[in-house]
Amino acid sequence: MQFLDVLRARKTTNGPFRPDPVTEEHQRLLMEVAGAAPSQLNSQPWRFVIIEDRQTIETIAAISGESMTKVMAEGTFFERYKPYFRFSEAEMEEKRNGMLFDQLPLLLRPFTKRVFTEQGQAMMNRLRVPQKLGEENRRLVEGSPLLLAVLLDRAEYRPGQLSSFYSLFSMGAAMENVWLTTGEIGMGIQFVSFPMEVPENWERIQRLLHVPDDLELMAVYRLGYLPENAKRPAIDWSSRQRKRPSQYVFRDTCETPESNWDS
Repeated sequence: MQFLDVLRARKTTNGPFRPDPVTEEHQRLLMEVAGAAPSQLNSQPWRFVIIEDRQTIETIAAISGESMTKVMAEGTFFERYKPYFRFSEAEMEEKRNGMLFDQLPLLLRPFTKRVFTEQGQAMMNRLRVPQKLGEENRRLVEGSPLLLAVLLDRAEYRPGQLSSFYSLFSMGAAMENVWLTTGEIGMGIQFVSFPMEVPENWERIQRLLHVPDDLELMAVYRLGYLPENAKRPAIDWSSRQRKRPSQYVFRDTCETPESNWDS
């Protein structure tokens, strides 16, 4: 693909990957492009753990599934992220951000309008919907041929100091390089976020990976090759809608939106 095509085609993989191992050539390429990212004073604060060991992947998958079940059952996930949930095309067109849940199994469809109410939460718990979602998440992560843990050097990542911003910015640039490259080589990538929602479970992953005191575990991603003619998973969403330029671009000062680029 041409470079701009790669940018425009970037997406998150919500469904399963092929079981094929990620080749060493592609692993090396992904780490090469990550290391080519910009960093303040060329500090290169990022560190990566490539995880192929099946037992480790299965353990992280179990932790992820448990975490999803917990935050869904408690309602904390919906409460925390409800500004970004969309359940209709009209709402998505109006907001132009967030995630449109246009693919849900029959079991969940009755809750789309009541997911943020106490009654809806109670009904979902009685039907063990959080457990079903957690199990689906576990299987998805477990079926990934490769996980990638992203860490920062604590000498650079010092919350409250300017160096912390620089290191986070650099980590984001490194992961964007990785993300875009997966699209070029027929791979997909997804953030394994649910363990981060449960601090004690995130600590379990840190211990599992033997993270030393001088490094901070920042994120875990699942990666693999995309299947041909893949069907959409039972729980899927669309997030291709983007804000108009006038909603995020200004000319000269923050008082003047750039409205000429909307069409």
